[in-house]
Amino acid sequence: MESVPNHFETLLSKAGDYAETRAKLLKLKVADKASDTVSDAASALVITVFGVFFLLIFSVGLALLIGDWLGKSYYGFFIVAGIYAIAGIIFRANKDRFVKTPVSNFILRKILKSA
Repeated sequence: MESVPNHFETLLSKAGDYAETRAKLLKLKVADKASDTVSDAASALVITVFGVFFLLIFSVGLALLIGDWLGKSYYGFFIVAGIYAIAGIIFRANKDRFVKTPVSNFILRKILKSA
């Protein structure tokens, strides 16, 4: 009869080890997904910064070019500002389609990638 309690204690010990291993595995999976998502977001941020600098310099150049064509440099800046205002209105009207849905889908894809 001594072997039954001994087997039970061994089983409990193994079950405890299994639960601990599963918890560690879950932590590692969460850390992997978090680091993957953060690294993708960081690279997207760097690309966005370069894009903003390009757009800024391009906009100034375009405004100066249009102003040169029209004879007054500030005309070009007003026209470029108007273009940005129209683009902003369009973007604001479609923000869910342009930002919310793609960002949500990106995060869900990253989280559920290997699930």
